[in-house]
Amino acid sequence: MFKILLSKLKEAVISVAPVTIIVLIVSFTPAVDLTNTELAAFIISAIALIAGIALFNLGADMAMTPMGEFVGSGLTKSKKIWLLIGVCFAMGVLITIAEPDLTVLANQVKDIMPGSGGTVLIVTVGAGVGLFLVVAVLKIIFHKDLSMLIMFFYLMLFAVCAVMAEHGKFELIPLSFDSGGVTTGPITVPFIMALGVGIASTVGGRNAGENSFGLVALCSVGPIIAVMALSLTTSGSMASYDTGIYDIEHVLGNNGLAAMIAGKLGDVALALGLIVVFFLILQLTILMLPKGKLIQMAIGIAYTYIGLVIFLTAVEAGFMPIGFKIGEELASFSKPLLAAFAFVLGLVVVLAEPAVHVLNNQVEEITGGGVKKTEMMIALSVAVGISICLSIIRMIYKFSILYYLIPGYLISLGLSFFVPRMYTAIAFDSGGVASGPLTSSFILPLVIGACEATSGNSYIYSMAYGVVAMVAMTPLITIQLLGFKAVTANKVRERITLRRILAADDEQIIYF
Repeated sequence: MFKILLSKLKEAVISVAPVTIIVLIVSFTPAVDLTNTELAAFIISAIALIAGIALFNLGADMAMTPMGEFVGSGLTKSKKIWLLIGVCFAMGVLITIAEPDLTVLANQVKDIMPGSGGTVLIVTVGAGVGLFLVVAVLKIIFHKDLSMLIMFFYLMLFAVCAVMAEHGKFELIPLSFDSGGVTTGPITVPFIMALGVGIASTVGGRNAGENSFGLVALCSVGPIIAVMALSLTTSGSMASYDTGIYDIEHVLGNNGLAAMIAGKLGDVALALGLIVVFFLILQLTILMLPKGKLIQMAIGIAYTYIGLVIFLTAVEAGFMPIGFKIGEELASFSKPLLAAFAFVLGLVVVLAEPAVHVLNNQVEEITGGGVKKTEMMIALSVAVGISICLSIIRMIYKFSILYYLIPGYLISLGLSFFVPRMYTAIAFDSGGVASGPLTSSFILPLVIGACEATSGNSYIYSMAYGVVAMVAMTPLITIQLLGFKAVTANKVRERITLRRILAADDEQIIYF
């Protein structure tokens, strides 16, 4: 166990160190002036983040991933499809409620959403995930084409955009798309992907490996449509935005840190507790797993709990305030420098997303090494860097997020006709996975700070939000381009081989 934990700590250091180093370098330039308190808070938070990611990853391997596989395979073997549908919906809702990056986003927009503390937003997103998880499971069981489903639902999604514009809620379209991106994070991805593997392996078929992908992709669409529907009921003012949550003195002063930790302890306990109780009901009624497996998962849940509390506290205490201030000061100093910094930061920030490593490992395993982890990581890093840079450019020049999203999704859906379906499924899963907790807790505050400095408070909802949606969209193109490259290279090799055969000297042929 100690060796595994040490390995996870090493992975976490490699993930967090690049972001930390870049922030520290820019803090010692004339462009950004961080106080000693802010620097200390950021460094301590970075160390805590490493510990949180390591413990969480260990817990996910021991608990969340096996839990998803056992639920998927166990319920499928029971051959009770309505039971499978009901359990998948309930687990989709509960897993989403426990998702840390959704909580981070909900806390930042609680002033305009109905209900208290962003609770209604979280439950609405959970319902969207649960519903579309059911759709994804039915896709596997009945062997339906993922590309056609995605095309249908994204056309529906843009139709709902038109309804929002008609009702004067156009400014909340970026937030709606962001909700789809933050949903698929470090808790949701291991469980959902393992659930897909469990169901696909039980159902079987020649495309079992391919069918195991696509669940994350579909589960990213549901929350967008759900939040768009919720946005039509909002009554809060979008002309002002409370940036006080990014004030380091507000976060750390007057026992703020102690209150924050206590709140995280309770929130994470409630979220994981719901999942555990529901799983225990399934264990007693359907699964009947051996005692050894349950003990292993119980230890994993404990690691997940501790890791999540540390992770959430670190990002809220150190990363959100520092991200906001860096964005604010870089925008005031030089907008081109801000765009360049955003691109470089995007290249490395995806390394710190725990769910990305879960996806990459599973892709390499399912494809039998056909898609390497290194190739996936490079493609995702470049995509995220481009997306954050484009978001900064949009914020500076103040144009609609749809000018990016509509062409981007058209290109993504168009590429799906020219690449193997496996790459399309992996690409759409990658989009949801790339936009994890650090995107909503560091990149989004950075863009909000930049928007506050350049355009004022009233433009934050319409111009700063949308960066998570961009991070979720660009991998769809880059990963499919990776597949297009593989297909083209394979055809070129086949043509070269055929030419060599045709050009061969007949005299060298040996007849028997």
